[in-house]
Amino acid sequence: MILQKLSILNYKNIAEAQLELSPKMNCFIGPNGAGKTNVLDVVYYLSFCRSASNPIDSQVIRHEEPFCLIEGLYREDERLKMKDERLTISCGIKRGVKKSFKRDKKPYKRLSEHIGLIPLVVVSPSDTLLIEGGSEERRRLMDMVIAQYDRPYIDHLVRYNNALLQRNTLLKMEDAEPDPALLQIWEEQMADEGEQLYQRRKAFVEELTPVFQDYYRRIAQDREQVGLNYVSHCQRGPLLEVIQRDRMKDRAVGYSLHGVHRDDLEFTLGGHLMKREGSQGQNKTYVVALKLAQFDFLKRTASQTTPLLLLDDIFDKLDASRVEQIVRIVSGDSFGQIFITDTNRDHLDQILQTAALDYKIFHVDHGNINIKD
Repeated sequence: MILQKLSILNYKNIAEAQLELSPKMNCFIGPNGAGKTNVLDVVYYLSFCRSASNPIDSQVIRHEEPFCLIEGLYREDERLKMKDERLTISCGIKRGVKKSFKRDKKPYKRLSEHIGLIPLVVVSPSDTLLIEGGSEERRRLMDMVIAQYDRPYIDHLVRYNNALLQRNTLLKMEDAEPDPALLQIWEEQMADEGEQLYQRRKAFVEELTPVFQDYYRRIAQDREQVGLNYVSHCQRGPLLEVIQRDRMKDRAVGYSLHGVHRDDLEFTLGGHLMKREGSQGQNKTYVVALKLAQFDFLKRTASQTTPLLLLDDIFDKLDASRVEQIVRIVSGDSFGQIFITDTNRDHLDQILQTAALDYKIFHVDHGNINIKD
């Protein structure tokens, strides 16, 4: 998918912008806090119906303004060799009112219908949470990728989370013991939906791992060995049995200790946990390789189109040799439209000098966006 035009009104610190974009490389330069990441966040929002950094929609509206409006004009990826089809995605957000998300001016009945239409991968400084943060960050990573190519996945996830909520509500009862029959109903639903989620996550990790390892090897130039290890309670036996095995312990603590809501991805470097072993440069290399592997995966699965690639402040904490390898990879023919931010024009010049790319450079300052030569 190619984003041709981007319209922004009152989004975070951007008062108004009308951008004509390059089909290949779009570079946004400017000082920290200028609004570069906010441009990328608009592109993200049009793919996922939400901000990458703030789950509260009203908080993306520019201060003192009553509403915001974002719109993107897309065309089909040329590699599909189809007729030149275009679509418009727009979202209006007004304080105190449910947001309006539309495709070609027609509102969606459910926002989940939109997920996967415009596949997207973003690399950002917050990705360090994948290594340093809790297991929920790594589960979210799996969920966001799988949901873009497997539409039933979201439904399984919603039903599982609802069953988990209902079971936890029963476990927290203080005035009486929970009805065993009700517990059984929600436990069975957790098990049924959880097994579906587990099988999809397992297949995803198995296919992703060798691609990820290859990207890491190329960026690090064979200096380190990395791995991914999927850990789930489903690996202990039938999930229903695992959930029910410690029902009394769950009752004592007031929530469910077992299930796929506790799944995790172990990140390893040289056979040891990345969290304990990795330097800042190795951590950054790890998450960049992981996101490039996701890109490769989605390109082959999601809507049969090339995902958009968002690279936010990607060069920080990386040495020159690793920057050079990343530049070589993303400027190749395997990647489609790219959005990249940096405070240093030299990094962007390095990209543009190493490959014959169509590109545009935008300067961002205090929310104002101007095209540069």
